[in-house]
Amino acid sequence: MPRTENRALLPDRVNEYLNYLLNVKGSGALTVESYARDLRLFFDFLAEKKPPLSPPETAGDLRWIDDGVLAAVSLRDVYDFLTYCGQTRGNNVTTRRRKSSALRGFFKYISDNMGYIDHNPTANLELAGTKTKLPRYLTLEQSVQLLQAVEGDNAARDRCILTLFLNCGLRLAELCALNLSDIDLEARTMVVTGKGNKQRMLYLNEACVEAILGYLQVRPHDGLKGDARAALFVSRLGKRIGRQTVQLMVYHYLEKIGLDGQHYSVHKLRHTAATLLYQHAHVDPLVLKEMLGHENLSTTQIYTHVDNRQVREAIDNNPLNRPKTQKKD
Repeated sequence: MPRTENRALLPDRVNEYLNYLLNVKGSGALTVESYARDLRLFFDFLAEKKPPLSPPETAGDLRWIDDGVLAAVSLRDVYDFLTYCGQTRGNNVTTRRRKSSALRGFFKYISDNMGYIDHNPTANLELAGTKTKLPRYLTLEQSVQLLQAVEGDNAARDRCILTLFLNCGLRLAELCALNLSDIDLEARTMVVTGKGNKQRMLYLNEACVEAILGYLQVRPHDGLKGDARAALFVSRLGKRIGRQTVQLMVYHYLEKIGLDGQHYSVHKLRHTAATLLYQHAHVDPLVLKEMLGHENLSTTQIYTHVDNRQVREAIDNNPLNRPKTQKKD
């Protein structure tokens, strides 16, 4: 688990921005924590690069950074920082892009949004390119095999968890956070709490309703600890089921059907749900966006990829793919 940043020693404007992300934009706590570390690293670098700005007795304490210091930051400073992250710290393209996003968001907030400084030094910042990776997912046949592989003392619970992953595209944290009160079997709906505590309602198909009913018949009721009484899924220890428990369970069944857990993780079941809905049910990307709880359509569009078979069939069906189009010698 990443360390928690000591926000008490960060500049006031940085803390103001982080609170804005958390309370106004609804960003997730992990995202805000990552941005806090990125911004601390940037200002530590800036203090090292321009030592006259930094009081010598304030190592680690960045509260001395005021609007005057922020106004003096240049685009060159930002590029020097990103170069340092890549060459000295060994950060890959993805990590550098996240740091760039943290800086762009912060300086946009203090300049464009709040007017604390007159210009935004990151307005023309170019982000490093990154290759788009197609999501790894299970085929329809593999998904059926995974569900059929469930057995053992916790079979009803495990089957219900896998069914919700594969039909509803839940995130791991969303599944673990489900409460009994989130499920309305009569209306066939489920309220899911996603990133930034944003809620969305999903409709439960027949497979989900059947799996939930099967699990509720055997779900423990006695000896539950803490908030497990409210939780939908509970562990054998009488606690709300944890992420690691779910991860190990999914890995177990993936390996059972011959898939390497390192390549097909829990999150790949979310990819599977989205990809199968797009490929087999022809669900519109805008509908997928709402179902998955994505903020931007661009995040969803990665699921609109096509496989090599579809590409081959498209080329074979090209009307110019006919011998008569070839000029005879």
